[in-house]
Amino acid sequence: MAARSFVVLMANQPRVASAPSGSCAARLGITVSRRVGGAVVRTRVKRCVREWFRRAALPPGKDLVVIARAPAARASTLEAARELDGAVRELVRQEEQR
Repeated sequence: MAARSFVVLMANQPRVASAPSGSCAARLGITVSRRVGGAVVRTRVKRCVREWFRRAALPPGKDLVVIARAPAARASTLEAARELDGAVRELVRQEEQR
């Protein structure tokens, strides 16, 4: 799911024989390239995404990958959270329709 500042991908976690399916907590992967900005800017974007992830109510057993785009450098923490919430909501809705 593409938003203005982020691309969000979601997948089911691989099944592990020792754990029932869907019982593992959601996991996060973040990619912020140099196109977004310098090291300080990239680190700030990653912190914003991690903070959103800590507060978000995500379905268990999911892997989430967030790819930052150049506009993410100018987005506030609140704007980033709104975009990410909307993207994840849309991904969950699409998955429920399948």
